[in-house]
Order: sequence, then C-alpha cells, then structure tokens
Amino acid sequence: MAAGAESAQIIAQLRLAYPGFTLDVDLRLPGRGVTALFGPSGCGKTSCLRAIAGLVRAQPGRVLVNGDIWQDDALRIWRATHQRGLGYVFQEASLFEHLSVRGNIAYGLRRTAPARRRVALEQAVELLGIGPLMERRPQALSGGERQRVALARALATSPRLLLMDEPLAALDAPRKAELLPYLERLQRGLDIPVLYVSHALDEVARLAGHLVLLQAGRVLAQGRTEELLVRLDLPLAHGDAAATVIEGRVLRHDAQDHIATVAFAGGQLLLVSPAARAAGAPIRLRVQARDVSLALAAARESSILNILPATVVALAQDSPGQHMVALDVGPTRLLARVTQRSAQALALAPGQSVFAQIKGIAVID
Repeated sequence: MAAGAESAQIIAQLRLAYPGFTLDVDLRLPGRGVTALFGPSGCGKTSCLRAIAGLVRAQPGRVLVNGDIWQDDALRIWRATHQRGLGYVFQEASLFEHLSVRGNIAYGLRRTAPARRRVALEQAVELLGIGPLMERRPQALSGGERQRVALARALATSPRLLLMDEPLAALDAPRKAELLPYLERLQRGLDIPVLYVSHALDEVARLAGHLVLLQAGRVLAQGRTEELLVRLDLPLAHGDAAATVIEGRVLRHDAQDHIATVAFAGGQLLLVSPAARAAGAPIRLRVQARDVSLALAAARESSILNILPATVVALAQDSPGQHMVALDVGPTRLLARVTQRSAQALALAPGQSVFAQIKGIAVID
C-alpha cells in the first residue's frame, strides 16, 4: 500500500500473547469518524485499545495514525503513551475529586502546548453541554455528567485519536440515554477519529460508521457498520438485538402528529418524532429485525405507517422456530425476524417479492 494511502488511515498490526489468550489483529480503519471494536467479553477489545495507546507493547507491532508513526518494530520506532497525542476515556470517569469541573478540564489543557491545541475549551464545553457545571465538584455530578466532563478533559488535550473503553457501561439506562446524544454531537462536530469499545450493539449501531468484529483475539470482520450488521454469515445479524442502520435525510416534520418523514436510498420512512426536525437534516435510523413483519400484498387499511416493497435475498435459521430474512428495499438491506411457521406459510424464498411492514413507533433515531 502506498504511503499516501496509509496517511489517511489508522493502521494497527498487533500481536499480544498472554497465558491462554493471544491477540493477533491487522486493522485498516478510517482516519475520521467513529470506529467500534465490538465483540463478547474476553475477545480482545480492551487489549487492542491498550496496545494502540502504548499501555502495553505489542510484539510485533505497528501503529500509524493518519501518517504519524506511533510504533513500528521493523523501523525500531516506539513512542511512549504520553508522546502519542491521544485521549483516553474509561468506564469510570476518574475525575480529580479535589478540583472543580473547570479545574479538571484545565488539567487536560496544561498537558498540551499552545501550538498543538486544536480543540478550543469553549468548543468542548458547548458540544458536551457542561457550561452550567463548570464550578461544581465531581461529587455533585451525576454519572452521565461525570462522563461528559471526562470527555471534555480528554478533548482538551487536542488528541490525534480519542479512545473510549466502554464509556457507558457503568451508567444506568437513563444516564446512558442522557449521554448518547452528546456522543453523537461529538461525532458530527469534531474532526477527531474515535475508537469506541463496546459490547452493546445498540450503541454501536447508533454511533459507529465503521465496525470491527472481534472473536477470540482475531478479526472476524471489519467494514462499514450498516453492511456488517445485515450479513447473515455473522453473529451480528442474529438474535433479539439484530438491526438495520439506515442513513437518510429529513424531508418534513409534522408538528401536529409528531411524525417525521425521512428519505433514504430505498424510499421513505415515517417515524414518531416529538422534537422538531429541520428539512434536509441528516438522520441515522435503526430498525430492529424483530419489528419488521412481511406480507405478500400491501395492506390497504392498516395502522402500520411504513409498508415498503422488498425482495427476499436470503434466509437463515436464527433460533429454534425462527428465521432471519435478508431483504433488499431498493439498494438498502433490511432484516426481518419471523417464525418458521410464517416463513413456510408465505413460502419465503430468495428472489420473492414481499412487503416489509414497520410501525412508525418502531423506527429508532
């Protein structure tokens, strides 16, 4: 691969050997946006992140971040963690309890020479919505607020790469729901690549544009999130959490009915949206396979808002008595989880024309 092509990527070739476990990965990741490292506990996600950070030394190892060499054993190059220009956010916020929010963020700023500062303090504070918290001490913050401050402190170092290791795992459902929109704002508002470790598929589907699926220390697959989620040969496309990610744009918002109309590559989707949506705004939607039903004819009188013509691409057994069906809605791949009895009653087979039915309340943004 040419050096110019490598300069636009994050490249990590890492091997770590522990008793009973070996991490051996070769990653080629986008140099911007959010990449998720996903897989079950013990598959090597955190080990991979720690090796990229230089907290453990891969042997052999090679790490390049947008053309900047952090480790290359062939060239005898090794940078210590503090020389790598990275930000690291852990499960626990680990704030300095004796400092205010402002003091915690200032600590991050002091670690960065003025010439290297690319993220203004005001920008981080605004993106994370922590302006009203600046004079508080960590003891007076909720779990979600503490994580937002930890993020701001990491961003204050103007990192070349932001590493996030299960940042929502220690939060309850309400705090997790509170923090997710701020993570989305960071993705849109900052040109800093993010490596995001998680075992929660809903987080990955909502935040990540690129996905690495790890299994037993190896890369099972890597690529665009929306493509990997619907591959029936991968475990992501099976089980109760299986879902499709759809990128679209808002066409209009009906304030009276609280319904947004979204255009995507396969047509239009209607969803419940209490908040106003600006026409033309980009939107990322998720449709869970369990919320998609199939019919051979379009229902004329139905409460279901979304009835889309589709073509069956493939079927695979999902669990005893259930099948996962891959569908093409135009160029967009969709998953439907149906019972074996329904699949037999409809005589579902590749190439068959069907209608995918999705409730408006089942489309998640």
